[in-house]
Amino acid sequence: MVISEDILLAHGAKTELYQPNEFIFKEGTIAKFYFQIRQGFVKINNFLEDGKEFVHGFPFDGHCIGESYLFTDHLYAVNAMTISQCEIIKLEKSAFLKLLLKNSALHFKVNHYTADRLHFRYLISSLLSIGDPTIKLKVLLDHIKTYFGFDAQYSFEVPYTRHQLATLTGLRIETVIRAFNKMEKQKLIKKYNKKIYY
Repeated sequence: MVISEDILLAHGAKTELYQPNEFIFKEGTIAKFYFQIRQGFVKINNFLEDGKEFVHGFPFDGHCIGESYLFTDHLYAVNAMTISQCEIIKLEKSAFLKLLLKNSALHFKVNHYTADRLHFRYLISSLLSIGDPTIKLKVLLDHIKTYFGFDAQYSFEVPYTRHQLATLTGLRIETVIRAFNKMEKQKLIKKYNKKIYY
C-alpha cells in the first residue's frame, strides 16, 4: 500500500466496489479524489481516434492511480478502467492534500511512488523506438522482474497475459507469441502450464 488503509479511512476515505470494464476516471475530467487499489487490477489507457487502445500500465493491489493530477489543475490525460472486480479506496482531494501537508513522511512516500511510476512510463515510451520484439520484451521483463525483487533465472512468473504485454509494448499478440518462442529457444524464458517464467 502506498498509504495505509487505516490512515486513509481515518481521514474520511470510502471504499467502493467496481465491476470489470468500469471507468474509475475518464480522460478530460477533473481529479477530485485520491484513488488507491485495495484489491484488483486496473489499466491506465487512452483510446485513439482509430479505435485502438494505448495502455500505459496495469496497476494492482496497493497501487494508487492518477495521484499526480491532484497536485495540478490539469484534466486527466488518461483513463483508469478496471480489468477485474476491484475495491478502490477514495479520499477527497482536499482531505488528501491536508493529510500530506501534516505528514511530510507520507508526502515523501507518495512522491517516491509517483517518481517510480514516471520511470516506468519513460521505459514504456522508450520501447516504442526499439524494432526487435525480443529486445522490447526483454527490457520490459527485466524492469518488472527487478521491481518485484526477483533476480534468479526463471524465478519470476510474469503476471501479465500475452495480450497485456502486447498492449504495453505496442506489438501485435502474434508477434509477442513468436518472440516468446524465440526467447524460449534462447533459454531466456521457460514456459510451464501456459505461464511464462523469466
